[in-house]
Amino acid sequence: MAPAVPLAVLALVALVALVAPGLGLAPGCDYPAHRWCSSRDTAVACQVGSRCPSLPRPAAAPVELSLYYESLCPACREFLVMKLFPTWLLLPEEMLNITLVPYGNAQERNVSGKLDFKCQHGPEECLGNMMEACLMHEAKNFSTYFPVIFCLESGSSVTKNLEACLRIYAPEVDSGRVTACVQGDTGVALMHHNAQLTEALEPQHQYVPWITVNGKHTDELQAQAEASLLGLVCHLYQGEKPEACGGSKAPKLPSGCRR
Repeated sequence: MAPAVPLAVLALVALVALVAPGLGLAPGCDYPAHRWCSSRDTAVACQVGSRCPSLPRPAAAPVELSLYYESLCPACREFLVMKLFPTWLLLPEEMLNITLVPYGNAQERNVSGKLDFKCQHGPEECLGNMMEACLMHEAKNFSTYFPVIFCLESGSSVTKNLEACLRIYAPEVDSGRVTACVQGDTGVALMHHNAQLTEALEPQHQYVPWITVNGKHTDELQAQAEASLLGLVCHLYQGEKPEACGGSKAPKLPSGCRR
């Protein structure tokens, strides 16, 4: 009676045959069989990537979302407070990358050699736009300034609650530096930059909030983001889905602030 061949040996022989029939090893595979699944590079060299389920998946690119808005637009405030901020809280940092551009339907003018801005909801909105732009500039880290902007936009006054919101969400940020930015040339330069970003949109924005996803804006993407931002991001993300992506339905927001 022939001696029994261990099952592990049979499995290894079968795997070698599948990898490179007639050769025993895949071209470029100089590793012993027990190391084929030790790393992704080794698995690729030995052509066994699909047979190594324990290998970590390559990192997926985050969904890139840009919000073009103005500080006193009711629909902008509602989207930021009720959709964007909760979605950001629910999802891991590597899954969603957000860019905020406070400018919206404002107009940039050159008055006697100096830049001036006229905003849809009046001077108070221009102040709010610049305040949030200066906050981003001074805080730099998104996870630091976004909760403060959420606090400003969800409160009774966007322009009068800066110190209170900083005390709660970002006490390390000096309110005096934000105020100095607003009152100086830096704030004007930041608003000029936001004006350029907004005017460069393709297609040009027709209302706010104006949402781009992975650099694109379509009516369908806008509607999906307003109806269920969490669901849209979960659908577009190519990496492993977190538990928060199990289900997300929400009513559509009111129409935006048209130009």
